[in-house]
Amino acid sequence: MANFSERIKALRRGQGMTQAALGKIIGVKQDSIYTYEKGLNYPEVRNLITLADYFGVSIDYLVGRTDNPEINK
Repeated sequence: MANFSERIKALRRGQGMTQAALGKIIGVKQDSIYTYEKGLNYPEVRNLITLADYFGVSIDYLVGRTDNPEINK
C-alpha cells in the first residue's frame, strides 16, 4: 500500500494542480504541501479532512490504511 506522501502527491498531480494551489484550497502554504509530499510532516486533522473531502476519498485511503479510495458510509 502507498503511504500518505505518495497518495497526496498522486491525487494532486492527477488534478493537474500545483502545490501552491492545493495549499490555498486547504489553507496552508505551498511549503506545507511540499513537506507532506516528502513525508517530512503531516497535516492537522482538520486539513486531512479537507483533503479527503476535496479529493472525494476516505481518510483511510489518504493515510495508506486501505487501497480502496471509496468512502464507506
